[in-house]
Amino acid sequence: MAMDTLAFMTTMENRFGFTAEDKSILNANAAWGEEIAAEMAEHFYGYLGRDAEMNAIINASEGRIQRLTDTFIKWFAEMFTGIDDWGAVYAQRRWQIGVVHVKVGIQPQHIVPAMSTVIHEVAKKLKAEGKSEELKDALGRICMIDLAFIEQSYVDVSTSAVLKETGWSSALLKRLISTGAASIN
Repeated sequence: MAMDTLAFMTTMENRFGFTAEDKSILNANAAWGEEIAAEMAEHFYGYLGRDAEMNAIINASEGRIQRLTDTFIKWFAEMFTGIDDWGAVYAQRRWQIGVVHVKVGIQPQHIVPAMSTVIHEVAKKLKAEGKSEELKDALGRICMIDLAFIEQSYVDVSTSAVLKETGWSSALLKRLISTGAASIN
């Protein structure tokens, strides 16, 4: 099952109300985003490092935490530039980030609060530096879009794996999930 990442990006932009004005505001603050990216990476991995399960994952091999930090810094800065105006390249990169999270076993239960930590720390930084509410809102929307990519990657990768292993149709799997959900009180 191949994800149409650009279509997903467009859908998320519409659902979150991520506008051309948001993009302009983020672009205008790209240098600031680069300046604070390393600090936000510290908050992100500091939060994750306090959890024993996540600490084991992020420190599983020599140099992994540094590679992750470097990737985070790049990811954070890209939210401000949009790579290609938040188009196909941006969407594909966000999808790949989500797939990597699935591959290394970083569950949404860890990513969602870690992203919340980043949003909280960015908000404090915005306030301390007298940045606009519009920038805060635009950054909040793109963070949520990026988070949606990660969340969707779990659904799509899991669905694809089940369909491949079982030979079931997509319709059967959806019906089983609906039936199972209906039976939960």
